[in-house]
Amino acid sequence: MTLTLTSTAFDAGGPIPPIYTCEGNDISPPLAWSGAPAETKSYALIVDDPDAPDPAAPQRTWVHWVVYNLGPEVSALEQAGRHSPSGSLDGLNDWKRAGYGGPCPPIGRHRYFFKLYALDTMLPDLKQPTKQQLEKAMEKHVLAKAELIGTYHKA
Repeated sequence: MTLTLTSTAFDAGGPIPPIYTCEGNDISPPLAWSGAPAETKSYALIVDDPDAPDPAAPQRTWVHWVVYNLGPEVSALEQAGRHSPSGSLDGLNDWKRAGYGGPCPPIGRHRYFFKLYALDTMLPDLKQPTKQQLEKAMEKHVLAKAELIGTYHKA
């Protein structure tokens, strides 16, 4: 089986509804996954935008959400608001805060990558790591990865 990540809020490659953005309620969309390896001990999720600030001339990847130590029994995140499920740990997004920060592109249609990692361990408390710090901690522990891409353009 292959690890897959889906959302009932938007199709792969499709537009993310405004409710999940800075123009709406800025809450995280529902996500679900399946097909994790049997050895999975935890999951990590990173949501980022490689098109910042302008898709025609991207200069950086903007991080919207970093969450890890989602338990192996977890196979979905409900439309959740800004903070992560009980038992999981938040990292810092590029607004320098924990939790979800929705799409809010200054110009153009951006792509948002929802990346789920199945890990062979629970990670130690990294004290609100950045995306880069979490990726470093996950090295040698990733069993599988799934990706879901959505897009958004401000009205």
